[in-house]
Amino acid sequence: MQLMIQPGDGPGLVIKGINSAKSSIEIVIFRFDRSEIERALANAVKRGVFVHALVAHANRGGEDGLRDLEMRLLAEGVNVARTSNDLVRYHGKMMIVDRRELHLLSFNLTYLDIERSRSFGIVTTNRNLVHEAVRLFEADTKRLVYEAGNQKLIVSPVNARKELARFIKGAKKELLIYDPMVSDSAMIRILEERAAAGVDIRILGELGQKRATLRALKLHRMRLHTRAMIRDRTHAFIGSQSLREAELDARREVGIVFPDKRIVSRIAAIFEHDWQAADKAKEQTAVDEEAAAAKAAKKVAKAVTRDLQPVAPVLQAVIHEIAGDEKHVELDPKEVEESVKEAVKEAVREVVKDVVVEVVEQREDLGPEWLPGAKESQKAPAPANGRSK
Repeated sequence: MQLMIQPGDGPGLVIKGINSAKSSIEIVIFRFDRSEIERALANAVKRGVFVHALVAHANRGGEDGLRDLEMRLLAEGVNVARTSNDLVRYHGKMMIVDRRELHLLSFNLTYLDIERSRSFGIVTTNRNLVHEAVRLFEADTKRLVYEAGNQKLIVSPVNARKELARFIKGAKKELLIYDPMVSDSAMIRILEERAAAGVDIRILGELGQKRATLRALKLHRMRLHTRAMIRDRTHAFIGSQSLREAELDARREVGIVFPDKRIVSRIAAIFEHDWQAADKAKEQTAVDEEAAAAKAAKKVAKAVTRDLQPVAPVLQAVIHEIAGDEKHVELDPKEVEESVKEAVKEAVREVVKDVVVEVVEQREDLGPEWLPGAKESQKAPAPANGRSK
């Protein structure tokens, strides 16, 4: 078993697998923009290798890019099939070489996923897993119903919910999670149960429902695309499905569970590195926000004091009003000072609150156009194959 780590490893192992093929390559494509991989597939055809590509019927960018890819592959001699549109998405990423080697990826074959996103991939020659992946490929290519035959190959919407719940429930000490969005209520309940049992659970990504027992941090300086879990530093899951209802129940997603301690240790070490960076970034963000607030407060204070009327006449008038005809009134200067301070603070709080609400309402009325760079981004939208899910 081999591990691919992105960014860093690049497409090398995928290209190596294609170049080593003797008889067949079966590849599932959701997004694709790597010309060197396309050339490797074309060269494999020239060597007499049967190359079969299963292309998603659509992705978030629509269908045009995928149809263009299909036409190019067909022109190069690749046998092309298209997934059905019975599910919301066909989002899995895998390649089978000579029906002996399985590449199970949590990244698309795109520049964005490989060079700019945290992601992983596994290469395995385990016969049972390869055989099961072939069954899945054939079912989806022929648009037949797939029935799970191996609990280690995690396929949505067939066995993913059941097997990932089993995986999480098996955690005894620690569960480290990479996931762009953990939001499935049933899965969150299981995570909470394990946390209550003393399992240390950490999530790099987003938690759709905030929970006091679950810690989540956003990945720092890198896009997060992988879905992965490390259980007790002995077992791991890598795949394309988040712990999100749609990806468990309504889309074709593919993942793998495995017990390779060497590879699991490497993934865990990367997680720890990413977690520390995310934690430091969160602390720095808090410091920066506090500094920004203090800077804004100083500017406001200067503006207020510049236009502030003298306080003494106002204070004298108030004292006269309180004293009335009395010649001697005992006032504690300290008490007066504290009372004035508190009154001013309260007045400022109300003004700041009103201003913030007003600004937010104005921005909501304007819509997203008020954002810096919004006009530029509308003029030059990112190409469809530059976005990935």
